[in-house]
Formats: sequence, C-alpha cells, structure tokens
Amino acid sequence: MNIAFVLLTHNPDEPAGIERSIAALAEGLRGLGHPALIVAAGPATTSDPAELIRLKSLALPRPAVEEDLARLLVDPAPVNAEVSGLLAEHRVDLVCWVDAVWGLGYLSPAPAGTATALMVHVPRTDAPLQQSLARRPGRVVTVSPFMVRELARQGIDTASWAVVPNALLHELPPPTPAAREELRRSGPVRIVARAEPHKGIAELLHAFPRTLSRPVEIVLAEAGFEYWPGMQQDVIAECEALAKELEKVRILPGMLWQDVPAFLAGAAATVVSSTSPETFGNVAAEALSVGTPVVGYGLGHLPDLVGEAGRMTDLEAGAGRLWRDLTGLLGDRVGYHTAAQEGPRRAAAYRPAAVARAFLDATAGTRT
Repeated sequence: MNIAFVLLTHNPDEPAGIERSIAALAEGLRGLGHPALIVAAGPATTSDPAELIRLKSLALPRPAVEEDLARLLVDPAPVNAEVSGLLAEHRVDLVCWVDAVWGLGYLSPAPAGTATALMVHVPRTDAPLQQSLARRPGRVVTVSPFMVRELARQGIDTASWAVVPNALLHELPPPTPAAREELRRSGPVRIVARAEPHKGIAELLHAFPRTLSRPVEIVLAEAGFEYWPGMQQDVIAECEALAKELEKVRILPGMLWQDVPAFLAGAAATVVSSTSPETFGNVAAEALSVGTPVVGYGLGHLPDLVGEAGRMTDLEAGAGRLWRDLTGLLGDRVGYHTAAQEGPRRAAAYRPAAVARAFLDATAGTRT
C-alpha cells in the first residue's frame, strides 16, 4: 500500500515530537514493505531524502506561525491542486493529514478514490479541527488514550478514534548495570526540550537547588514553527540568563535527533518539566529506551508512559518538588535500578515496525 503523510512543517531531523514521530512511522512502514512519502512545504534543504516531497506552491518562513500559513493560503486552490496531483501521480492509496492546520486536514485535498486519515496530536476543538472532522476522514488517529479522554471531555465525539503511539526512530542499547550504577552515583542530569514556554525549563531553573553536586545539561532546540514571533529566542535568552547564575547548569544548543538517545543514555536521569499535558512524550520515551529514569509532572500521557520507570508528581507541588524527587530517586539504589530496567521494556512497544503495524491495523478498511 502506498501511504503519504502531509505535514507542511516537516524537515529532516526537526526537533519536534510530531515531525520525529512521522519520520519514524514512515520508516517503520517502509520496513514492512509499504512505500511512505512525506509531503511538506518548501523550501527544500540539502538533507532532504528522496521520500520527502516539497510543494512548489507553498514555502514557509523559518520559524513559521499559524498566521503565516493563513496568509499564504488565503486562496488554497494552488496548494489543493498540487497536493491532489502529487497524490495521484504517486498512486497513493492512503493519505494521512498529520494535523488539522499544518497537515492540511481542514482542506483535505485528496483525489477521488484515495482513502484518508486525520491525525490529532494536540488537544484542540477550534474551527480547523471542526472543519477537518467535517471532511469525514476515513479514520481519526491520535497518540494516546489521554487524547481520546481529553477531547471527549471537551465535547468531541472520539468514540471511533484509534490510538497509535509515536514511534522512536533511533535505537541504542542501554548502558550496562555497572555503567548505570556509575551514572546514578555521579552522572549528569540531562534534559532535552523544545524552546517553548510550557516546557517549564525556566521554572525548573528558578527552583534549582544549589546543593545539587552534579552537572545539569539542558538542550534547548529551535523548531521550524512557533506560537508567536520570537517565542523561541525569548525562551532561550531567559534560560541562558538564569543558567549563568548557576554554576552546575549549562544550556546547550539543539542537536541531531540521532544523537539524542546517546545523550540521554549518558545521563543519571532526565526531567520532563512540561507544565501543560504531554499528549505522548517523545523525549521521555527516548530516555526510557536507553534505561534513563524520568522525573516529571503527572500530566497528560506521561504517567502512563513512564509507569515504574521514573517518578511523577503533581503540578501544584512545583518545580522544587521535581528536584527533590530527582535527588530522592538517585539516592535510592534499588528503586533507581528498578526504574532503569523497566524503561527499555516499556519502550519496546514504540519501535518503528511495531507502531507501523498498529497504524496499518487502525487504518485498515478506511473509506475514500
């Protein structure tokens, strides 16, 4: 079966959960023998793979905000025609609109005879989602049971939605128990986050315990989109200013996603300090895959994702509690190694082939 994913913001190695999950899912589908294309807006990059098709009728600034897209699509006819033509040219059997807006779900420009699916990665009940659902996609797919519950709570009929978790593209063996013990004793705390206010990094730095004796390394990555102009630079500037006053803390630039598992594998633990619910939790899943325990707020899908492979606390307890949970876990030798061993077992379900099979099962029999 020929499958296409439409995600205008997709770029190779984009430091964002949706983009990375689609890259991993497409790779899993190809491994099962199903050609998988990704359709994105221009401009092209020198690292574009052959399976990434750039639209000639639409180019996005970097970073882009939704208002940019609304302005560029005042007349959607050229983009609709190009997308429909590409899907027909490549004989696509199933097209997946990866988002209501950035995935063109609200336009749904599929040629006749092509099955459609809509992905919903973030909680939204606004006009674009309503328009996307009104296009009657053959299947609606989301990333976690939390999303099914949350959208239902907000008044969306999710009874027929399918859950397909995000996939992890890169796999790395976890450290040995002896290496993991060394990390527990003296390894760094490593954190990876997109430069977004709700990732809670500034709050985490404000609450930093000066008694912590080990290094803390925080990667803040810039994506090709943001919620308002200058958002990412503002977040990075604030966090860098806070880190300058903290001897043990370093703010690092974004890194290639293929390097993230090794970076997290070399950590004693990681912290996911998001103050809004994680609908899946890619970074946490990456950490689990290499046996690195996760400490975070018990929001969204994160508690179900992490389980006994870390520690969760209430948001109301504040960032100081995250640091206390972290130091408590590092000081509990038995509990720490139990969490480290549990992580890879939980992450096995997110290998690309396993997620690709779940996606194929979820979209089997979708109508055109």
